[in-house]
Amino acid sequence: MFRVGIPTLIDKDTTLRVKIHDACGLTCTFCHDEGTPVAVDNRERQPGQFRAAGPSGRMSIYAETNGATFLPASVPADDEFAHALTALGEALELTQVHLTGGEPTLHPAVAGLTKIAARAGYQVAMTSNGERGERVIPDCADAGLHRVNFSIFGTTAAELAEVQHARYRNPVLAQWKIDALKRSIKACETHGVKASANIVVPDHTHAPRVHRLLDEYSPQLTVRLLNSLGRGADSIQAIERILADRGAVAEAHYITAGVSGARTAYRLPDQRRVYFKQIRPVRLPTTCVGCRFNNGTDCEEGFYGVRLYYDQTGTFQVGVCIQRMDLCLPLSKFLTSPLRTEILTLRNAEYNRLAARLAG
Repeated sequence: MFRVGIPTLIDKDTTLRVKIHDACGLTCTFCHDEGTPVAVDNRERQPGQFRAAGPSGRMSIYAETNGATFLPASVPADDEFAHALTALGEALELTQVHLTGGEPTLHPAVAGLTKIAARAGYQVAMTSNGERGERVIPDCADAGLHRVNFSIFGTTAAELAEVQHARYRNPVLAQWKIDALKRSIKACETHGVKASANIVVPDHTHAPRVHRLLDEYSPQLTVRLLNSLGRGADSIQAIERILADRGAVAEAHYITAGVSGARTAYRLPDQRRVYFKQIRPVRLPTTCVGCRFNNGTDCEEGFYGVRLYYDQTGTFQVGVCIQRMDLCLPLSKFLTSPLRTEILTLRNAEYNRLAARLAG
């Protein structure tokens, strides 16, 4: 957990992920869709009958096994959303909102949602594949958007097409998506929004993708290398080898107490910062006990933090695990539930434990 020879910095998790929209213009074969079923493919299905894949070609890999009880809807940019953010912020001492999807830039009121979150006192970030960012990032920047994490699934048309549903492996369309991503990253630079790129590295055969990303994009683009949870040591060794080949020097290790995220910062010879992000084995001390996934292989994300959803009945739902969507609670129930206290207790206890270990 602690890295020898470099400083370790510890902070507390204060981030809320909000799935604002389910639609997406990509059909990535590994997508978890924030745990919800793909709405367009499951409209006629009831809970217990949801499918991971459907006619749209999109995927939600856990939808058939995670006990999801609702279909997602687009979050309204209104007082109800503002109230939900305020209530959760006060209940869990949150300071950051991270807009997700689907693809959040396809939400027709994404700038309005950004403004509501910023006015509620949150620092606002977004995860995007960049397909519509060029159009919406200027307005989102004006509304208070602080950062965009761009998910990069391919640096060439062939690479991107390869990870799409078989019916949509169109290199021409893939190239259009890559060009749109580049324009979205440029829009961030133009409008003062921080930009970073997330890229998963399953094994060393994917090294050329990483090298192209680092060679072709501006050093202002922070790159985060994510290990593939399903590929274990092969993925970790591949990332370490890539970093060594680039002459990367480790500078600092960051641990977020209360959730499973951790990352190590490296500096490249051109002064670009690259992060190696990994998952720690963090579990909720009561909720995760007895879970069928609570072992060294099946629990892929651990406790990653709190997520907010809006379902098709007009109810805000709070979730804590994309592999166990049956744990979701309506917002009103979550606020008075033991789960809220459990999250706060885990966060504070782990922070104190890690800080004491670091001091000792």
